Amino acid sequence: MSSDIVRLGAGRVLRRLGGHGWLFRICLGVLVVFVAVALFAPWLAPQDPTVGDFADTMAGPSAQHWLGTDQGGHDTFSALLEGARTSLLGPLGVVVFSSAGGIAVGLLSGWRGGRVDAVISRVLDVLFAFPSLLLAILAVALFGKGLGAPVLAMAVAYLPYTARLVRGLTAQEKTRPYIAAYLVQGHAPGYVAVRGLLPNIAPTVLAQSTVNFGYALLDLAALSFLGLGVQPPTPDWGAMINHAQSAVLAGQPLSAVLPVVAVVAAVLAFNVVGERLGERGTTR
Repeated sequence: MSSDIVRLGAGRVLRRLGGHGWLFRICLGVLVVFVAVALFAPWLAPQDPTVGDFADTMAGPSAQHWLGTDQGGHDTFSALLEGARTSLLGPLGVVVFSSAGGIAVGLLSGWRGGRVDAVISRVLDVLFAFPSLLLAILAVALFGKGLGAPVLAMAVAYLPYTARLVRGLTAQEKTRPYIAAYLVQGHAPGYVAVRGLLPNIAPTVLAQSTVNFGYALLDLAALSFLGLGVQPPTPDWGAMINHAQSAVLAGQPLSAVLPVVAVVAAVLAFNVVGERLGERGTTR
């Protein structure tokens, strides 16, 4: 009995995913591969990407180094695999913090309305004026290089996008009959907003968070490229692009081309998946 329920549930999920089209399925597959690589990178990487051999710098592809080495003698293939972990972990932190804060602020603003909504809207307008990368650079200047400070700063910069979306959806959804039914039954407004309203707007919020993930990945890669994000010897796609400039000049472009391809593929995949989820969320 339970196995039949599992099969029916799995079939329903697969049918819903299939309804998004072939491009969505390809991009979703790309994301699954990236997540799997990030999770299992320590076991997949043939060598330690933090240990370099200066006697074997900027070497071409070989049996020992499948994709060659960089200017520090680090194995490019291993660094690419390990770099997936830090390159995806940072955007995950940005999305988790910004989505949690944005949902709370948006629900409060859209549900309460009036002066509360007006004040929150003005604060969000101010936050919209600050580019995420600029806030990240400011955080680095104040707290030092690394991943923690830029992630928190970018979470603040991305919060208004989720908050504005949730605010609009909440203001629209709270006028529906099922919300009035909850309130007539004596449920507290906070309970109704979280348990009744939020699940109905969750698909659209998930779509926005997916798109935000791709943009956060791009911003953090740019920060690492500038030398302000993830610091050596920790592998990171943005840092790999920066460090591989000399390899390109020496005729070994794989160290730079491959992380660029990884960043572009991940950002495009997140954007496509997010956009398609958003389209289905608005037509439910």
